[in-house]
Amino acid sequence: MSDRPDEGYREYVDARLPALQRLAYLLCHDRHRADDLIQEALIKLYLRWDRARAASDLHAYARTTLVRTFLSERRTNWARRVVLVDRLPDEAATTDPDAASGVAVRAALATLPPRQRAVIVLRYYSDLSVEETGQTLGCAAGTVKSQTAKGLAALRRALPDVEPNGAATTRTRS
Repeated sequence: MSDRPDEGYREYVDARLPALQRLAYLLCHDRHRADDLIQEALIKLYLRWDRARAASDLHAYARTTLVRTFLSERRTNWARRVVLVDRLPDEAATTDPDAASGVAVRAALATLPPRQRAVIVLRYYSDLSVEETGQTLGCAAGTVKSQTAKGLAALRRALPDVEPNGAATTRTRS
């Protein structure tokens, strides 16, 4: 990266923007809100660029900024009063044979409380350890574990039994 702060920031954002956009979308399940979330997080990152650049892991710093911006927003009165959508938008047709499962998982993920959703996304999408997730969220490892367990249990209850090819299955009980 360049020695000029603005140039280094631009280079970083150009390289990491797609990953940050995917993370933001998984957190809020609305492409427009994800763009707003990214914008807010990138402004915060720019204002603290000297500190961020000096961090031991710049990607973790940016990810933490994004997730904490999301969680902070969810605590405001606006987020409690306004419901943007009651269902996920129709996904564009894709050649992915497992598209139905992906839509079902995203819909189930959208039903989780923000903190559980953040833990699940960080642990399983961003592939962070319990400790890294705790650092990102500013909580203890035990909290990450309990939120993960609660989130996974809720996802198991919410998800239909779907085979990877999208075919529904039936459970047989003994």
